[in-house]
Amino acid sequence: MSNTIIDTNFNFPNQKSLYKGKVRAVYNINDQELVMVATDRLSAFDVVMPKGIPYKGQILNQIATSMMKATEDLVPNWLTATPDPNVAVGHLCEPFKVEMVIRGYMSGHAAREYKAGKRILCGVAMPEGMQENDKFPEPIITPATKAEMGDHDEDISREDILAKGIVTEEDYIVLEDYTRKLFKRGTEIAASRGLILVDTKYEFGKTKEGKIVLIDEIHTPDSSRYFYADGYQERQDKGEAQKQLSKEFVRQWLIANNFQGLEGQTVPVMSDEYIETVSERYIELYEKIMGEKFVKADVSNIQERIEKNVMAYLSK
Repeated sequence: MSNTIIDTNFNFPNQKSLYKGKVRAVYNINDQELVMVATDRLSAFDVVMPKGIPYKGQILNQIATSMMKATEDLVPNWLTATPDPNVAVGHLCEPFKVEMVIRGYMSGHAAREYKAGKRILCGVAMPEGMQENDKFPEPIITPATKAEMGDHDEDISREDILAKGIVTEEDYIVLEDYTRKLFKRGTEIAASRGLILVDTKYEFGKTKEGKIVLIDEIHTPDSSRYFYADGYQERQDKGEAQKQLSKEFVRQWLIANNFQGLEGQTVPVMSDEYIETVSERYIELYEKIMGEKFVKADVSNIQERIEKNVMAYLSK
């Protein structure tokens, strides 16, 4: 689909390097700032799907940058500018090699582990007698090590993170504190929009000055799971599946088409019609999470638009 951006290979002034993640391309400018381009790539089970989803990059970028502004009074972040709907610019940081996953409810990966009989996740005990999508007595932090492209993120406990020296204890205490504060604020924002923030992940980095800041994305449908608050308890009482806002619907479609990112499995073909429905779902996610109408950016030539906007920003 020509109205999507799958890959970027810009050459900006003073560009030192380019890193490509599952969804974002990160340009290092003069070892001072980063230009992060959110593409329309879709990743599920740590595999990037062959086709892009129209407007997905814009949606993720606009939710993440808006949520950063809504939480900057609590936790400092890397963001300095948004010169284009798909672009965030911020301070160059050294990322911590862990993702801080926090769960308010037993869903997704936690529920799958629970069903398999596990009662300890990343060193944290889960109470007996829970059913899928029940609320935990208190939110639990279940970190994951950051995987390279194509690999799976791995669960890890706080004890292992410290024992292996992945993060110092002093820094880890800050990461936990920031994670809890962000989740509390995210929960409040979600509640104001008739949603429940079920679980999410945060990534942090250190600036050159040694300050710990929030980086990457926050409270997007790619990094978070939301339920509709209306009818939540009723569905739990009846043992029904929850109505969710996340990319779980894509994962479920892939599972139904015999794909879970396992060796020997091939990605099922996504028809243009199916991709259109995924795009529509992402727009719905945006409007629910943000509480505002989604305004589509001009996609007649996304590469050209991004290049022009970033060049204008960098030349200031």
